[in-house]
Amino acid sequence: MQIIKGAGQWAPPAAGAANDWVEQLKVPDLSVGTYCVPAGGVDTQSPHTEDEIYVVTAGRARITTPSGDEEVGPGAVIFVPAGEEHRFTDITEDLALLVVFGPAYGSRGATPAGDQ
Repeated sequence: MQIIKGAGQWAPPAAGAANDWVEQLKVPDLSVGTYCVPAGGVDTQSPHTEDEIYVVTAGRARITTPSGDEEVGPGAVIFVPAGEEHRFTDITEDLALLVVFGPAYGSRGATPAGDQ
């Protein structure tokens, strides 16, 4: 058992960074981390090679995918299959997301550096 302290909690991005991605647990079959984008920020991520679940823990935004877009806020749970384009837009409140990848982030191949 492991308690993952701070997972999903808002943290402002480091100086000069647009967003903040921190991986807090990584084992072969999954990884857990926190992704934060400030209000008015731009989500610059690219599609991932792993399936992904987001849990919105704070903030408000829209999630945009090829099949449409939806408003999301605290408590929303979002599944994004591997390879699907997706982006958070219209970020009106500091956005904090608990992110779970299966298998572990980056384990299925190259993921662009700095992308979450």
